[in-house]
Amino acid sequence: MSSLLEYKCPSCGGAIEFNSTVQKMKCPFCDTEFDVETLQEYDAELQNETSDDISWDTSAGGNWTEDEMTGMRLYVCKSCGGEIVGDETTAATTCPYCDNPVVMMEQFTGVLKPNYVIPFKIDKNMAKQKLREFYKGKRLLPSSFRSENHIDEVKGIYVPYWLFDADTQGSVRYKGTKVTGHWSDSNYNYTQISVFSVIREGTLQFENVPADGSSKMADDMMESVEPYYFSEAVDFQTAYLAGYLADKYDVTSEESIERVNQRMKQSTEEAFKSTCTGYGTLETQHSSIHVENGKAKYALYPVWLLNTRWKGEKFTFAVNGQTGKIVGDMPVDWTKFWCWFAGITAVATSIAYGLMYIFLR
Repeated sequence: MSSLLEYKCPSCGGAIEFNSTVQKMKCPFCDTEFDVETLQEYDAELQNETSDDISWDTSAGGNWTEDEMTGMRLYVCKSCGGEIVGDETTAATTCPYCDNPVVMMEQFTGVLKPNYVIPFKIDKNMAKQKLREFYKGKRLLPSSFRSENHIDEVKGIYVPYWLFDADTQGSVRYKGTKVTGHWSDSNYNYTQISVFSVIREGTLQFENVPADGSSKMADDMMESVEPYYFSEAVDFQTAYLAGYLADKYDVTSEESIERVNQRMKQSTEEAFKSTCTGYGTLETQHSSIHVENGKAKYALYPVWLLNTRWKGEKFTFAVNGQTGKIVGDMPVDWTKFWCWFAGITAVATSIAYGLMYIFLR
């Protein structure tokens, strides 16, 4: 049984073959030429590349003791299904996610105890002030939004986070290009571009890579409200929940691994890419991460949720309860937008005519 050996062009990915005229391997698609020895070395490198090897110890959190659970209550929203942990004095009348009424259950069971908590440093009044400051400078925000919208509810909530630590061995291969020559004849201008295989390998240590454990909190919003500074985290005590709510996680650490792996891969590629200088373009072609001592921790991070309404529509803002960073979506005044767009177009047109006048004089 025979098999066909096929080489791929490192420049464009097309199949290449030996060209008897130039006595080299040549790509029929981009006309790039390679020495046979060089191509064999490149192919050997590809054969030795490995895939990701990322496994984790996800035994995060601990067990509640009987005295710690005394006085704790579970509030359940019948509209969105959110389950929120609070103490017996918490006046949880509405869901922080959808504003609908919640009902209180007598106790909660089957929940892991957090390892750590970052206590709130931003109070409710400061969270409101952050929202007012957030409105400033937004030129396309409807003028009436600032005066007519009102804050329906401000809830301080501890969001469950899985934090991942790992010692990693990373290997990344990039395709780099450089312009190495220019020339012209009577008909054409030519640019010579050289293609390079750029390899970076090294070790990285990741600590406290976060992934929120709540499906009710939008992942993009929770990632946007970062960073949190784990140096201010303390061992969990139920006293920190007094006066606040704590979301009950419904995404396990095992279910969060894929998101964390992607964040680690992206960080590895960016870190290694920063060491590759002098290239016109740099494209990641292969990366692999091998993890050792990977483990997960369970923590609660503070977030203020502010729900506002304007013209019957709901807008939700999240404020980092540690740093005060705020994120959220706001409406757009389309009349202002088109006026702004027309102004930019008019300026660009004037500049274009001015340049044409200068060069055509």
